[in-house]
Amino acid sequence: MSVTDTLGDMLTRIRNGQMAKMPKVTSPSSKLRKNVLEALQREGYIRGYTEVQQGHGQAELEIELKYHEDAPAIRKIERVSKPGRRVYSGIADLGKVFNGLGVSILSTPRGVLSDNEARAANVGGEVLCRIF
Repeated sequence: MSVTDTLGDMLTRIRNGQMAKMPKVTSPSSKLRKNVLEALQREGYIRGYTEVQQGHGQAELEIELKYHEDAPAIRKIERVSKPGRRVYSGIADLGKVFNGLGVSILSTPRGVLSDNEARAANVGGEVLCRIF
């Protein structure tokens, strides 16, 4: 089965894993996925991730999910920019997620950044996802 939205697939795996209270989930590896996971780790939504080599040169990402008092650290995670409809935002137009309690992940010319990091760097870009 081929997946057209690889980032959306990873976000769904994280969402499903947290609903099932799993300690780890796996996802195929890619550069974009690793960069998004780095941003999630910097913001404190996941414990971490490791890249595990599978057979035939394929790599998978093992994502360690984070819980606080038996509740998932991520309450809501949604894909904003999709393959059929890209959403771009300048830094002035980028709104707060859940009144500042959540985070938007952006793909900018300076790499994949959270909305707070993008405001500090004064760059806009493609809004990949929102997390609360």
